Amino acid sequence: MLNAPPPDSGISSEIWDGLADPDRTRIAETMREQAAVEAKASELYYAEMDASGAGCPPWRTAPEHLREHYLKNALFELKPRYVGLADFGGGPPRIVVATIEGHRRRGGAVVARIRKITKYTAYSLFSLLAILVLWLAVTAPLNQSLQPIAAPSYRVVAADGQTIARRGAIRTEPVDVTRLPPYVGQAFIAIEDRRFFRHLGVDPWGMGRAVWRNFWAGRVTEGGSTISQQLAKTSFTGGERTMARKAQEALITIWLEAWLSKEEILSRYLSNVYFGNNVYGLRAAARYYFSVEPERLTLSQATMLAGLVNAPNRLAPDRNLAGAQARAALVLRAMTDVGFVTEAEARRATPARLRLAPRDSTPTGTYFADWVLTQLDESDREEYGDRRVDTTLERDLQRSAIAAMRDVDVGSHQAALVAMRLDGRVVAMLGGRDYGRSTFNRATQARRQPGSTFKLFVYLAALRAGLSPQDMIEDEPITSGEYRPRNYGNTYRGEITLAEAFATSSNVAAVRLARRVGIGNVIRAARDLGITAPMREDDPSIALGTANVSLLEMTAAYAAVAAGSYPVTPQGIITRPEDMGILERLFRPLVGSGRSGSGDSAFDPLRGMLLEAVRGGTGRAAQLPVETFGKTGTTQDSRDALFIGFAGDLVVGVWVGDDNNQPMQNVTGGGLPARLWRAFMLRAMRLNALEREAEE
Repeated sequence: MLNAPPPDSGISSEIWDGLADPDRTRIAETMREQAAVEAKASELYYAEMDASGAGCPPWRTAPEHLREHYLKNALFELKPRYVGLADFGGGPPRIVVATIEGHRRRGGAVVARIRKITKYTAYSLFSLLAILVLWLAVTAPLNQSLQPIAAPSYRVVAADGQTIARRGAIRTEPVDVTRLPPYVGQAFIAIEDRRFFRHLGVDPWGMGRAVWRNFWAGRVTEGGSTISQQLAKTSFTGGERTMARKAQEALITIWLEAWLSKEEILSRYLSNVYFGNNVYGLRAAARYYFSVEPERLTLSQATMLAGLVNAPNRLAPDRNLAGAQARAALVLRAMTDVGFVTEAEARRATPARLRLAPRDSTPTGTYFADWVLTQLDESDREEYGDRRVDTTLERDLQRSAIAAMRDVDVGSHQAALVAMRLDGRVVAMLGGRDYGRSTFNRATQARRQPGSTFKLFVYLAALRAGLSPQDMIEDEPITSGEYRPRNYGNTYRGEITLAEAFATSSNVAAVRLARRVGIGNVIRAARDLGITAPMREDDPSIALGTANVSLLEMTAAYAAVAAGSYPVTPQGIITRPEDMGILERLFRPLVGSGRSGSGDSAFDPLRGMLLEAVRGGTGRAAQLPVETFGKTGTTQDSRDALFIGFAGDLVVGVWVGDDNNQPMQNVTGGGLPARLWRAFMLRAMRLNALEREAEE
């Protein structure tokens, strides 16, 4: 075994462990040869002495000339590889001594070289560190790091550069964590920084854990920043993701830890952190979402607020209550794991309910402003101070939408309108009749059944399958199977063309056609044009638009048909060149210019069918003095009525219905929605003069 030095070699375990395996083998063999030669010489010595009958001294004390004589004989007989006569004068063999000396010389040279490199490296690093600290101190004045930055606000700007909405941050008095219920601060610590009271501002263990979990998740699931680092970012550095800013953030973090207690750091953090809806600070968030002071927050309310910090815009409970409650449950579990609350306390905690504070009415266009501001999810916790948000809204078209909503009386019902260009730029939006009374955006947030407007995808799938608008389809009652839909008014026409079935919005023809081409192909057509709603291939009612979708999504699907390419993605924010990174400037033209389905041959005949649906079908009330394309939609019991169509380069969707999903009396897609659509388009396209000429 070569794990330990051979006996009598005089080699220490430390030196032996540092030797290479070939050196160890050579030394061990040398020591074995020395022992063998010594034993053989001793054997020859005693044999001859006994044969002569003369007494002899022990081998170890025999005269030198006798020892040399017998050693020579033993060497001659054994012929060892490594040892010679000179290796028996006492001490380890020469080859052992030489090997050890060589090892020491090599080790000494390496150590000297390492020391030299280490010295110069230390000098260089110290100089760089000194320069870095000096630069950071100059560029990030530490006397400002203990003060919060200015309250953020957004200025939403229309396509012509005019401000259409202004949103200032909601911020109130700071909080003192020592005056809050203990579980409030603990909720934030449990989910954001469990080692808050044990680290010095930067937590390598936490960063390593985050990197590991993100690696195995294949995406970013958690961050590694401590509460102190987050405070440093919100109090001075902002959200710019550069190495310089990160270095400044680290320096300010250390500064905060040196000058403030942990309780003061946590208090400042809670007083400045973002909670969605432009609400900053725990006090403002408690008032906004629950109408209480933070000192009176319940455990459930505290966990919900702590959960918002991760993605405040996306998880804002007034828009995503289910997501906020799920995140709150995760926070509660984290508190239990850390030991802040017991299992029994966690079980007793029920999901928090909202008591939203009253909101002031804002200027016209706030439905659109709300929508575009929710698209700033990527900027959660990243943007601070005043920010200009350039948008695609065209004010003259927005005024046309408001005027059309005023001129067409929809009675007690609600209505929504969204208008976009062929490339998806949203130019006008109304999410309801009165934003001051209801901020719920029925154009983007409501997911309702689209009714017969969904037949667009049925006929697209049919045209893709090789059918033509002139092919025949049976328009007679369906008498077999469990699903037996009826036509509106129980009117049937026998054998009719696909074009006529589409124009008259025959339900039975659409269901028969969907079964013929395959419901899976219908769903695939809808997916191609951007519909994301859950749909099952075993559900024949899909053909009649029973999947819940948003008006914005359906309008974008019609825009794809109008543009002749798909999918069309609705967009409300214009990214200015100065706001783009270098890579985005280089690759944006390449990424944004092409669409996967450009040139679909089915779009041309489909546009022809949409044209006939307005000329002589259910969409006649939407007819304009120019070519008009569109489709009506009415859901069961007239709970929803829609008209979606296009003319020129404008694609517009209109919905009429009630928030409580109650049936409407005598309202169909070819009625109120079509008239509202037409009233808007006449103004938007400045067709009133042509309309008067046509009447004369």
